[in-house]
Amino acid sequence: MRYHPHTPEDVRQMLEAIGAPSLESLFRSIPEGLRLRRPLDVPAAADEIALLAELSRLAARNRVEHPPFVGAGAYPHHVPPAVDQLLLRGEFFTAYTPYQPEVSQGTLQALFEWQTFVTLLTGLEVSNASMYDGATAMAEAALMATRLTDRSKVVVSAAVHPSYRAVLATYLVSTGDEIVTVPYGDDGRTDLQALAQAVDGKTAAVILGYPNFFGVVDALPEAAALARKAGAVTVSVTSEAVALGLLEAPGKLGADVAVGTMQSFGAGLQFGGPAAGFLALRQDAIRQMPGRVCGATVDKQGRRGFVLTLSTREQHIRREKATSNICTNAGLMALAATIHLSLLGKKGLHQLARVNFERARLLRDAMQRQGFGLRFTGPTFNEMAFEVGDAAAVVARLAKQGVAAGAPLARWYPQDARMKGALLCVATELHTPELIELFARSVKG
Repeated sequence: MRYHPHTPEDVRQMLEAIGAPSLESLFRSIPEGLRLRRPLDVPAAADEIALLAELSRLAARNRVEHPPFVGAGAYPHHVPPAVDQLLLRGEFFTAYTPYQPEVSQGTLQALFEWQTFVTLLTGLEVSNASMYDGATAMAEAALMATRLTDRSKVVVSAAVHPSYRAVLATYLVSTGDEIVTVPYGDDGRTDLQALAQAVDGKTAAVILGYPNFFGVVDALPEAAALARKAGAVTVSVTSEAVALGLLEAPGKLGADVAVGTMQSFGAGLQFGGPAAGFLALRQDAIRQMPGRVCGATVDKQGRRGFVLTLSTREQHIRREKATSNICTNAGLMALAATIHLSLLGKKGLHQLARVNFERARLLRDAMQRQGFGLRFTGPTFNEMAFEVGDAAAVVARLAKQGVAAGAPLARWYPQDARMKGALLCVATELHTPELIELFARSVKG
């Protein structure tokens, strides 16, 4: 698939067709004082050899000595080379909506497989064809819960990723819905007593992390029971999707909606993105699901095919019934995750999750040998917080050595004095036992 710029003749014909005298006239709505009247301050064009040499020089400045020990919502994992190679295929160059199924069967089938994987991992019945990211998926789930229950109160755990909660607050500003945040205990789990007091007949949704921001596996079954008793929707939020290869599926623990990001599959850290979000739910709520669904059908000859269905979006003819403004989504990253999961398979995913779990145990033991205890006592997967004294100082010191040591939790929880020494660290399949030991000694100084 190639892109050919317009020739001068092409430009002339287009201007003639629209009745514009020049390209300059198309910008008449921009005030004169705001128009740039000089060339952009960029280097002159280079030939291919010079360009590659310059890119190599810039790349050499990067210090990538070993994977970071920072998780906090974005996790370092191995991406098989086959993922990137398959993404290079021309038919996948755009992630835009495949409106015409007769020419989009490959993309549609990939989305159908994505939905299948999401339902298998979450233990729920229906998935949409991906979301922008985990944070907006959580916010969309909360809005969906208010529609399903005709209520206006959302109860969210303080142990849910702070950035996700910030996006939720931004979404709900326009709707006027109430957000009630409940605290966490010394085990890093949601305070169930406080949750029971917060959940009432006005509650539309109860939102918990699984695992939560601290890497702790939260009390999802107990929270779901409280929500169910009050007639509210339980939403689980997962940033580290590899955990779903080892933990019980959230749908089996009582979650009505499961959201999160699949960044751990097929997407490197990439300076923060992009990564596909996911949303799965129970069948009876499908009419209020945001986004669109890719469905399987048969053509006139009885051959299996794929189409978009239940797409009540603001662009469509049913715009008055639109459930969200989710349009062009993270389709390419959803494809990357689908390829990665296909390569792993059921056994491979479980093995990968086991390796992550075991590496985190090695990290815990190594840090404890250096005198660093755990901040929280709750069960964890591959991420946990350690008491290291002054966490911010440790991160700054190791950063000078080219080591991304972890996330100081006081940055997100400044009001909690317990967090001053808490350093959130992750260990994945990329962290070897030798590297883990070296890291623990480096934290000790």
